[in-house]
Amino acid sequence: MKLLRAVVSTIFLVAISLDLRSAPLQAAANSGGASASASVTYVRDVLPIVLGKCYSCHNDQTRFLPNWSDYKTAFAHRGEIKRRVWDSWKGEYYKESMPVGNSPQCLAMTEADRQTIKQWVQEGAVYGVPPAPGNAGSKNERIELGRQLFSAACMPCHQANGRGIPDRFPPLAASDFLNSDQPRAIQTLLNGRQGEITVNGRAFNNSMPKFPLSDEQIANVLTYVYNSFGNSGKEVTPDEVSTLRAQKIEPTTAQKESAISKPSPFE
Repeated sequence: MKLLRAVVSTIFLVAISLDLRSAPLQAAANSGGASASASVTYVRDVLPIVLGKCYSCHNDQTRFLPNWSDYKTAFAHRGEIKRRVWDSWKGEYYKESMPVGNSPQCLAMTEADRQTIKQWVQEGAVYGVPPAPGNAGSKNERIELGRQLFSAACMPCHQANGRGIPDRFPPLAASDFLNSDQPRAIQTLLNGRQGEITVNGRAFNNSMPKFPLSDEQIANVLTYVYNSFGNSGKEVTPDEVSTLRAQKIEPTTAQKESAISKPSPFE
């Protein structure tokens, strides 16, 4: 058995090595121009999928899992990403497909999403050109930008109707947790949240990682939530987010422990 594991490990490392040589590593340092032949790029096409359907595990707070919201890390693991997202899903790779099982992220991952990731890898895993920042000029514009971000990053867990998933992910619809404490809602997006909370009389004990969002993006998505699903209609501004971001909060013991609780799927 040990010999078999050693052989499998060697084959895997060789495959990764060959895959890394198949596209120039200079792409990892290319933060500007996309290849003229690449129709799919990381920052425009892949990153929104990662944030919505992979980030709950593959973030910068989980010690043993690679952070695929970081381009250089995603580039280094691009072959395994394709194998787990596409090949395993097609039954052509021996490891479990990702996202895992019947998780909300798996159920939200479409075949088009999987094809996008496969194509990105096949075209050289280009970074691309970041879209121009969408700064809202009005509350309505903020709501629309927030709606787009919610659809990409929040909907798999909190659902399109904002009602969450019973006993797993809390509702955002008519949420006393949100409406009673706006600074707490902002801090939740800034720093993530661990441990039990009570929302609309029901207890939830799950984890939410902090997302790599700007002050503007957090203001947009919270304004959308506050103006949807029967909530209070408040507007959150980037200045409010910036003020709270400056208040550094150390991770709780629960957060630190959660970061080492999952074994790496690459072992």
